[in-house]
Amino acid sequence: MPSLTVEPPNTQHFIMDRDDRNRNKNIGKNFMCRLQCMFSNSSGSESRLSLEDTQQWSQSLERLLESKYGLATFRNFLKSEYSDENIEFWLTCEDYKKIKSSFRMSSRAKKIYEQFIKAESPKEINIDYQTREQIKRNVKTPTMHSFDDAQKIVYGLMERDSYPRFLRSDIYRTLLENLAADATKG
Repeated sequence: MPSLTVEPPNTQHFIMDRDDRNRNKNIGKNFMCRLQCMFSNSSGSESRLSLEDTQQWSQSLERLLESKYGLATFRNFLKSEYSDENIEFWLTCEDYKKIKSSFRMSSRAKKIYEQFIKAESPKEINIDYQTREQIKRNVKTPTMHSFDDAQKIVYGLMERDSYPRFLRSDIYRTLLENLAADATKG
């Protein structure tokens, strides 16, 4: 009869911790590769993901969103938590503000309302009743500022809730660790 050997619980815990660290390291490396591949054809000052840029993401949500890699990483994190409606709304509003045609603005305002503002909408954002009703009125004669109040509320929610969780997340911490390790290798 074969003997069953059971390792002491502390050893099993150590092995599981080591496996988790290795898995996180691989996830971080894979994510870094995916990010760099996403933007490999783009030109500009942010052609490669660097440790310094990644560290700056922790200074403010604004800094994070200004970085193409930061924004992509934050969006990926929020999608992994099934809570990406706020960043999607915020980005949609940023694009909406660039619209010049009044016809396109009216059409887009209605779509934004249906997708994010209307009660029970597919990606309903968490805003108060008064703001929701004000936007409902604004959409009838939209301007580039029709969604400003809701956008400020959503930005505040991300800044107080999603952003701190992101900074504590395995995605961000592992990315920093991998970039730091790569920087020391030279």
